[in-house]
Amino acid sequence: MAQETDASRPEHPTGAPLVLRWIGTGLATLAGLAVASTLALLMGVGLALAVAYPNLPDVADLADYRPKLPLRVLTADGQLIGEFGEERRNLLSIKDIPDVMKNAVLAIEDSRFFEHSGVDYRGMLRAALANLGQAKSQGASTITMQVARNVYLSAEKSYTRKIYEVLLTFKLEHLLTKEQILEIYMNQIFLGQRAYGFSTAAQTYFGKQLKDVTIAEAAMLAGLPKAPSAYNPISNPKRARTRQLYIIDRMLENGFITADEAQQAKAEELKLRPMHVQLKVHAEYVAEMVRQAMVQQYGEEAYTRGLVVTTSLKANEQEAAYRALRQGILDYERRQAYRGPEQFINLPEDKAAQADAIDDALNERPDNDDLLSAVVLSASPRKVVAIRQDGDPFEITGEGLRPAASGLSERAAPNIRIRPGAVIRVVKGSNNSWRISQLPEVESAFVALDPRNGAIRALVGGFDFQKNKFNHVTQAWRQPGSSFKPFVYSAALEKGVTPATVVNDAPLFYSAAETGGKPWEPKNYDGQFEGPMSVRRALARSKNMVSIRVLQLVGTQSAQEWVTRFGFEADKHPPYLTMALGAGAVTPLQMAAGYAVFANGGYRVAPSLITKVVEHKGRVLYESQSEAPAESQRAIEPRNAFVMSNLLQEITRSGTAARAQAVLKRPDLYGKTGTTNDSMDAWFVGYQPTVVAAAWVGYDTPRNLGSRETGGGLSLPIWISYMTEALKGVPVAEIEPPPGVIHVGNEWYYEEYGPGRGVRGLGLNDPWPGSPSAGDPASGDQDTGDAGKPPAEGEDRRSILDLFRN
Repeated sequence: MAQETDASRPEHPTGAPLVLRWIGTGLATLAGLAVASTLALLMGVGLALAVAYPNLPDVADLADYRPKLPLRVLTADGQLIGEFGEERRNLLSIKDIPDVMKNAVLAIEDSRFFEHSGVDYRGMLRAALANLGQAKSQGASTITMQVARNVYLSAEKSYTRKIYEVLLTFKLEHLLTKEQILEIYMNQIFLGQRAYGFSTAAQTYFGKQLKDVTIAEAAMLAGLPKAPSAYNPISNPKRARTRQLYIIDRMLENGFITADEAQQAKAEELKLRPMHVQLKVHAEYVAEMVRQAMVQQYGEEAYTRGLVVTTSLKANEQEAAYRALRQGILDYERRQAYRGPEQFINLPEDKAAQADAIDDALNERPDNDDLLSAVVLSASPRKVVAIRQDGDPFEITGEGLRPAASGLSERAAPNIRIRPGAVIRVVKGSNNSWRISQLPEVESAFVALDPRNGAIRALVGGFDFQKNKFNHVTQAWRQPGSSFKPFVYSAALEKGVTPATVVNDAPLFYSAAETGGKPWEPKNYDGQFEGPMSVRRALARSKNMVSIRVLQLVGTQSAQEWVTRFGFEADKHPPYLTMALGAGAVTPLQMAAGYAVFANGGYRVAPSLITKVVEHKGRVLYESQSEAPAESQRAIEPRNAFVMSNLLQEITRSGTAARAQAVLKRPDLYGKTGTTNDSMDAWFVGYQPTVVAAAWVGYDTPRNLGSRETGGGLSLPIWISYMTEALKGVPVAEIEPPPGVIHVGNEWYYEEYGPGRGVRGLGLNDPWPGSPSAGDPASGDQDTGDAGKPPAEGEDRRSILDLFRN
């Protein structure tokens, strides 16, 4: 038997060739499984795509990108006075976005944006591997993917959402150009502080237009999309600075800037815009009026369609009116008793705890423009030491203590006394001296308009919009007092009364039988009776007895009808003799419009505010046509308006408003003061031929303003302060006499009522025959009567839409 050789022996089961065969078989099996799995995966993905793709949102609308754009309100000269909407956004075309801003964003968010097809596969793989771990916190979203997510998807971190995001990305890249996608991103992204888009962010953080940002500023803004709160340069300056430097490096690496530019950008000191900075023009009441009008006209879309509303306000005049009103009220407050600190807090001995307590108290009582809040650290009749949030104590001495002298007395009541821990109001003077003040309780209103077309030039509805949003210009129905007398005298001119007509300023008494109610014995403001005097002198000195006798001649029913020519409502002016003393109810806006009839030669023009409404892409939705009044708008004859203006001019020259011409040093001023019964309302309404304005002061719940407080002392200074600005550079414009009047003996008359032809005299002999209309006129002891409480304050009956210019 032949011996078996090695070559003929079978291999050992554990031999190397067998192992290799097993490995080969295993690899083939794995490869087959991989291919099968891949095919299955592709089939699953394909099936998912087939099911999901048709269900994706329609992105065609993004070709005409229309994000939520806020409602903006502007003055006539383009100053922003209000912005309404959840998202603050200013839409810019891609061509209007500066390269420095685009490059900063591309450097940090998607440097290969113009190269890839919407998805960065390398970044996605890296993120997927990282997310297999714990938090799923990494991502590799391109700009296109972020647009898909921000516009259509939630911020949920899940694989399903990521799949939809990728599918939407493909769809966006297919339908839109890269420039369109980048434009959407630059306008859509949230960047903190309610700012959406980089244009708004530039305004929010730096107070400048996007076209003006530097490399350093662009890099700071580009760091916000990742985490607007964490990288906010105002609340987190250190983290924001670190990210800004990193972005500048990325811009250098990508060739967007040079090394020198990078070095300069890193060294640049950024000037951030403080978040508490308010709009340059204080017109909160006007902005609210416009908001209401836009919502009434366009519904909730008013907040999202990017409407830009231009008003007739003049920025400089609006600010002058705001300052004039506040100064007038603060001057009044200095004459009032001190009402005590607004709050008392405990001051811990620990300095850190004390600082926290002070900050908390001052946050609860924020500054009110120039009325600053402070906490008292020590107090005596000669010196008060207080502190504000800046942490630097300051002293109040001398005249600065006078307004609060009663609160520094040792006998002061606990709730009045100024002591450590008291929260008070202070005002800083021009010489850096401090004065104690207090938040006013009294209110005020001011409105000015152009009598030639009714355009509102300035409107301040109250002392502080945040404190009291009730618009006193349009909503406060108050008694006008003697400021209403010109409308009664206007009616009398048509009955033959002339400026030279002599009327007896003598006592009047009406029994209960004559009035049909209570007895009535009206008085003059000063309690004095001067006997016979001309109508001119009587109106200038606001003599009540003369006004009543003039109204008796006109007739209360006729007078009631006559005042409706000026825009007043008949039912708010009952036909009683108290109408002569302004006992009806008016709003400041009505009074300004009424006096405009005298100022413009006899035309009734409706007050208007809105001159233009434009959508964000420039489509004009509404635009007013400024035209001279038509004859159909005539309310009174030109000669009536002329003679009344002549009478009102006398008031500003020698009467109760003589301060007007004395301060403004020009003769073309016309107007009338008014103080109601018990000094509850103080008025001055007046005009120059190019502007008419009404000022009112009073308490929301009517009460006495003070025994010596009058329209001439309270409201006239506000009017003068405003006119100082409004009439700058305006030439003197004397009113030309119209046909139908004659000038005899230095006095003006209607032609048919010249000397010896008109009403000779009123009340010069026996008591006036007849009795007043039935009613219940109450006694008045100042320069007006009082027919009882005025109608409750409420919404102006005119639709807010009437503020559109006709």
